Amino acid sequence: MKQPYFPCENLSVKDGVLQFAGQSTAALAAQYGTPLYLLDEARIRQNCRVYLDAFKAHFPAGSLPHYASKANACKAIYRLMTEEGMGVDVVSPGEIFTAKSAGFDLARAFFHGNNKTDVDIAFAMDCGVGCFVVDNEEELCAVEREAAARGRTQNVILRLTPGIDTHTYAAVNTGKVDSKFGAAIETGQAEALTKSALQKDHIALLGFHCHIGSQVFEEDVFERAAVIMIAFMAQMKKAYDFTTQLLNLGGGYGVPYVEADGSIDIPAKIATLAGVINAACAEGGIPVPRIAMEPGRSIVADAGLTLYTVGAVKRIPGYKNYVSIDGGMADNPRFALYKSSYTCFAANRMDEEPDMEASLVGRCCESGDIIQERVPFPSSVGRGDLVAVCTTGAYNYAMASNYNRLCRPATVMLGENGNYVAVRRETFEDLTALDA
Repeated sequence: MKQPYFPCENLSVKDGVLQFAGQSTAALAAQYGTPLYLLDEARIRQNCRVYLDAFKAHFPAGSLPHYASKANACKAIYRLMTEEGMGVDVVSPGEIFTAKSAGFDLARAFFHGNNKTDVDIAFAMDCGVGCFVVDNEEELCAVEREAAARGRTQNVILRLTPGIDTHTYAAVNTGKVDSKFGAAIETGQAEALTKSALQKDHIALLGFHCHIGSQVFEEDVFERAAVIMIAFMAQMKKAYDFTTQLLNLGGGYGVPYVEADGSIDIPAKIATLAGVINAACAEGGIPVPRIAMEPGRSIVADAGLTLYTVGAVKRIPGYKNYVSIDGGMADNPRFALYKSSYTCFAANRMDEEPDMEASLVGRCCESGDIIQERVPFPSSVGRGDLVAVCTTGAYNYAMASNYNRLCRPATVMLGENGNYVAVRRETFEDLTALDA
């Protein structure tokens, strides 16, 4: 039998059962039930250290990677970010509250969002968020008002759009001129926003931010964005004598979900990016600023795996087959949203030939409730078997819902000092707790 493709080295097989982070998926499913999110603590730490070590080796002192909370936000993850010395970026008061509740030092946080309300801004300031990533003129004025009311000066960086097309799926391509995010350099709006920020009494402009997209595999996308941003920084130095202290290049390095994705050598990518930044700054006659990036998916995606139990196998002769599981789009909506690819296994039948192709579908009352099409399964698969969906640490729990009044699964952290429930399974009482 052909060796299966594993998208991460924390997967293996023992006695015909898929192992994740060195532990039996069958034993974990029996102990905690399904559907079940699993997170590999050691892998999260390892992924953080890849960035931290590369930043230390290649970027100026004070440069720092910030974990993009939207990928997966819970107290356990924020505690890991504290222990590993990461910064974070947050995009809502809920993420701010979660990070604060976990004891994370919000002075090391960037606050993002294209439409921060006055309540959001006030809450973030009162929680001590270190730096606002300001998206537009209205927000800049609102931050100025709130800072003035508190008699303080607020650090900000301005989100700009450099006009980069990453060729990723349109919904996650954020660097183009016609994006909802940021002020475009090409149209002159970025300069106008910079000038306005420099004129504010309670704003400390540290620099600039861009985010070109998500799940990026293109060879030179970050380098092209950096060159454009640094050219703009040189223009602002010449026009307003403003020296950029901080350049945040966002996140987006891709991770392999299926064999066709390939892989990325992140330390090598960062080394190359640093060389381009240094050369561009030298050409522009400006000092190299502190660098920030915001990895999210590449920190937690391959640290995650979801387990399901098969409820039914439907075979339609001459047409197709369906394997139905006890979860679905309520706990993983990414196929429904993006047609996202996943590597899937019959986790308790890894020693059997996958000789049947089937659609892996969920239990929601929705035709689009699909986790993956054309999944190879052994023809013996049936009710009670275990299915594993790999690389689900990012944007699964974070995007989960209670559609069809389904309870969201538990998240179990497979820790270096033992397993623990990081997020408990929702109950029926939880579902009705907010009902009048």
